[in-house]
Amino acid sequence: MRLATCLLALALSPVLQAAETRIPDAALNTAAQLRERALADGTAWDVVESLTTEVGPRLAGSEADARAVQWAEAKFKALGYDKVWLEPVTFPKWVRRSESAAVVGKHAQPLVITALGGSAGGTVEAEVVRFADLAALEAAPAGSLAGRIAFIDYRMERKRDGSGYGPGSRVRSSGPSAAIRAGAIGYLMRSAGTDSHRNPHTGVTRYDEGLTPIPAAALSVPDADQLARLLALGPTTVRLALDCGWDGEARSHNVIGEITGRTKPEEVVLIGGHLDSWDLGTGAVDDGAGVAITMAAGKLIGDLPTPPARTIRVVAFANEEQGLHGGRAYALEHAGDVARHQIAAESDFGAGRVYAFASGAPDYAQGAVEQIATALAPLGIAHTPGEGGPGPDISPFARNGLAWAALRQDGTDYFDLHHTPDDTLDKIEPAALAQNAAAYAVFAYLAAQAEGDFGSKPGAVEPPRE
Repeated sequence: MRLATCLLALALSPVLQAAETRIPDAALNTAAQLRERALADGTAWDVVESLTTEVGPRLAGSEADARAVQWAEAKFKALGYDKVWLEPVTFPKWVRRSESAAVVGKHAQPLVITALGGSAGGTVEAEVVRFADLAALEAAPAGSLAGRIAFIDYRMERKRDGSGYGPGSRVRSSGPSAAIRAGAIGYLMRSAGTDSHRNPHTGVTRYDEGLTPIPAAALSVPDADQLARLLALGPTTVRLALDCGWDGEARSHNVIGEITGRTKPEEVVLIGGHLDSWDLGTGAVDDGAGVAITMAAGKLIGDLPTPPARTIRVVAFANEEQGLHGGRAYALEHAGDVARHQIAAESDFGAGRVYAFASGAPDYAQGAVEQIATALAPLGIAHTPGEGGPGPDISPFARNGLAWAALRQDGTDYFDLHHTPDDTLDKIEPAALAQNAAAYAVFAYLAAQAEGDFGSKPGAVEPPRE
């Protein structure tokens, strides 16, 4: 009997079996009040209006990027955050100077294009060869495109959850290297977007090691259609001229603001978005909205009469667009503090309403996750266990054991705007933005008040992806 009792005690020991994480009723009552206050609050709109008006487009490493850092530091302070600081992030600097393309010869006419981020500069004039998708180009024999321009005419699918972007982004990231291996001297692609406007979509590309880069650009969707029709008529030559390329190393910063926790200030709930943007629009939906949503959520929590137990940390990440540089730098800087990060969530999918919530927390914390989901339900947010994944900038840290949550936004029209000149403030609906801020405020507050943890611990893991 004594042995059985000992075994039972060991089985129930917190060393071997974590206690169930729960959220106190008092915190749930406060969260309900916070939710309603947030829905009527205009802070998120004021913040994104300020960023997109006073700074505008914020290409990583540019003068405007530096001004955005100064703007974010000042904005955190103006919103009443207890602590604000900068953490440096360095990365290669890519610059765009000019770009143009045109059909030459019998059907001469201009084409609307934009250089892909990371593209090499140069001018090429050659016959175009069309491929239906990336796989078709990758199957082209070596040398078969010698002296020609490869064109991938892949049409991205519109999906609420943005899942159509994966294949489209791979055309952008892997297409130029496939073209080079086939001997091409230039690369064109149908934009990774779902709109029908004459606005090309930029975005970063990569060249595989050992390959000599070629000029690479995206056509607006109507121009891709036009080029496909011209190719159906017969051989078509295009002149592509890009003045762009890498220009040394740049330094920016992750800008961080905190609302200090009441009883466990050393433990943090992290929320954030990325501060940089592409240079075609003003970076309103990608990702000025995310910065505004999370800054506003932290401010709303800070306005409560009593702070939550844990610290609320909001991060405006540097240079997400060209390779998650800010997120990687944060994960490296805070590698020894994984367990002190209670949980994290990132807003980087525009300004559409949040419609679903999930978390990668372990089973013992799923009760608290369900409590948060219940508090979010009046906002029209469903609990969808097992769906989603960590946001881009928190993904490097999540791979090292950081617990994550996903507040999933309606992205039905996100890729109409993504990386285009149309990414401007007028595309944001203030009420939807306030719903996002309410969701992030409720999530962050309740996570900070939880009795128990959400599973952050050091160790290499591979979190699920969208």
